[in-house]
Amino acid sequence: MSEERRARIESKLRERLDAAHVEVADESHLHAGHAGAREGGGHFRAVIVSDRFEGKNRVAAQREVYAALEDEMGAHIHALAMTTLTPAQWKEQGGG
Repeated sequence: MSEERRARIESKLRERLDAAHVEVADESHLHAGHAGAREGGGHFRAVIVSDRFEGKNRVAAQREVYAALEDEMGAHIHALAMTTLTPAQWKEQGGG
């Protein structure tokens, strides 16, 4: 289930944000026993690279990510740590 959930999140981010690059890591095992984990929600870390973040501050970009995953939040995602970058920022950091 964990790999399936991670892959579904990655797919939605790619599709809904027209992302050039997406990495999603399931860190749920690091939070075993945590209230959200007991209720079935996972803990994830994501890097999302999209032109949609161009000209937006970090909060606005993160809102776009939350909107893209609104049907996953709560039930399947308890916590999401994210890095949102434009393709130019990604390239500056040595990505892609």
